[in-house]
Amino acid sequence: MRASDLGELVVLAALWGASFLFMRMGAAEFGPIALIAVRVGGAALFLVPLLLMRGQLDVLRRHWRPIFVVGLTNSALPFLCFAYAALSITAGLAAIFNAASPLFGAAIAWWWLKDKLSAARVLGLVIGFTGVAWLAWNKSGHDAAFKPGGSGWAIVACMAASLLYGISANYTKKRLAGVAPMAVAAGSQLGAALALVVPAWIWWPAASPSGSAWLTASLLAVLSTGVAYVLYFRLIANVGPQNAIAVTYLVPLFAVLWGWMLLSEQPTLAMGIGCAVILLGTSLATGLLKPGALTRQLIGRPT
Repeated sequence: MRASDLGELVVLAALWGASFLFMRMGAAEFGPIALIAVRVGGAALFLVPLLLMRGQLDVLRRHWRPIFVVGLTNSALPFLCFAYAALSITAGLAAIFNAASPLFGAAIAWWWLKDKLSAARVLGLVIGFTGVAWLAWNKSGHDAAFKPGGSGWAIVACMAASLLYGISANYTKKRLAGVAPMAVAAGSQLGAALALVVPAWIWWPAASPSGSAWLTASLLAVLSTGVAYVLYFRLIANVGPQNAIAVTYLVPLFAVLWGWMLLSEQPTLAMGIGCAVILLGTSLATGLLKPGALTRQLIGRPT
């Protein structure tokens, strides 16, 4: 990986990590539905002109149905889940649960697409989901957590979002393989925005959001969604999807960092342990970490 690609990977992780911060800052004034409508609407306004400049509007027309499904499962619904969670849990904790998305993706690929799972990948699923369960129990292992303002339902929302990401990744692989990535990115945001127009109108906040809340929503839309998508697909083109997915391991770090710096959210030992276990499981389940190959390298290395 070139230094420029590595730099873009870090910037992308910083932008996606910041999305949890922006949702935490904007959800209270906008409400989850209105905030995410602004997020996907602004992202669509940013990405659709880029799609037109590339002359790929016809690609969107031909594949609009599966792209709309991706807009729901990869943007509108999971974004809503995380915006709801942002009302009661920290940005860093939400990002750590988001890191479980590849676990759901691997499990769904095995069940739906009949992908084979090696022993190491099965072990990774067990380790990763054990980390998720332990962290969720640590944060919501009592009845009060499922009352308004508690963390229980917020964690359920994070898990639902991660599951949706896993479903969407496999649906995209099955239905949109070979389709221009910019058409999927712009079209999915446009589809998500159209799906949320009526709900956002119904649940628009009675009190007008402040200027700072609008700024937060705008940054969430343009930087953490529009620009982030462009960077992500550039990385896929330059270094391949297997290397680009490494961003998953950096996002929680940045989310915790932004939350600590800007919202005084204190990371805990439980969060660190849970994150480490989840990421270990994810690296095994996705095949990024291959114990057999590592062992062979160590055995074959001269002393």
